[in-house]
Amino acid sequence: MAAVLERIHRANRPAFHSLSPKQARIAYLMGAEILDLPRAPLARVEPLFIPGPAGTLPARLYVDRPRDAQGAPPPVLLYFHGGGFVIGSLETHDSLCRQLALRSGAAVIALDYRLAPEHPFPAAVDDCWAALRWVAGHAAGLGLDGRRLAVGGDSAGGTLAAVTALHARDIRAELGQDLALQLLITPGATAHADTDSHRRFAQGHLLDAQALAWFFNHYIPAEQRTDWRFAPLLAEDHGELAPACVILAEADPLVDEGLAYADLLRAQGNAVQLELFRGVTHDFIKMGRSIPEADQALDACAAALREALFP
Repeated sequence: MAAVLERIHRANRPAFHSLSPKQARIAYLMGAEILDLPRAPLARVEPLFIPGPAGTLPARLYVDRPRDAQGAPPPVLLYFHGGGFVIGSLETHDSLCRQLALRSGAAVIALDYRLAPEHPFPAAVDDCWAALRWVAGHAAGLGLDGRRLAVGGDSAGGTLAAVTALHARDIRAELGQDLALQLLITPGATAHADTDSHRRFAQGHLLDAQALAWFFNHYIPAEQRTDWRFAPLLAEDHGELAPACVILAEADPLVDEGLAYADLLRAQGNAVQLELFRGVTHDFIKMGRSIPEADQALDACAAALREALFP
């Protein structure tokens, strides 16, 4: 991990907080595949278009095994990419979504939700909720089993997945089912960047304090940050939620809030699988060319998906 950080330092790319959002999106896209695994070939990779609250939302379907040995269609993981609610896209997370589909056997639907600052909070949340409803109702038409449904995401996408899982519990009657799993990869969960890990890893560990402030300031005003749709730790009730698989990085500003969220879910009676990867930073799961922990984390995600979606 130290060698990866040194390579990133030597590359001398401009920091996100020194760029405009549009420039940062281009920079993130250009660097997305340098450390990530090559894009795995799959049986189906298709564009989708999902009705959203403010227009059509692009999405992408990944399927490795269209039918199992008994001829049944695959279950579905609805996936939300990371990027601080400001950057990231279907392209930056294409390799990750392919790996999840390849290793788990589940179909993955990745959502291109609206980004800030053009679309500030709660636009991304609203898009994710709309996508969940749509997938639950339209999966069969795509040759998928929407009765076996999970949500997941990394970083900001992990926050959105946690929030969507809370919402899914509250609209259980409308969905007609419970979620099988919430896959939370290095999620944010608190209202303010004020934990010990935020101070401990404020500089030099990939996701620094200036970048976090830049992301949050573009996404949501400070006075709104106690809204549970931004800080799921602050939701009033965490009972009866989908089982959680929580993937955390030790050298990550967000690790303390990830641990706190896993502890809270467990304390409220939910099944929680916690995987803490030592010595790695935020976004490590997208560094499969360079560190073995990325491969291990992908396998852990796939195992959790198989256990939840293929009972």
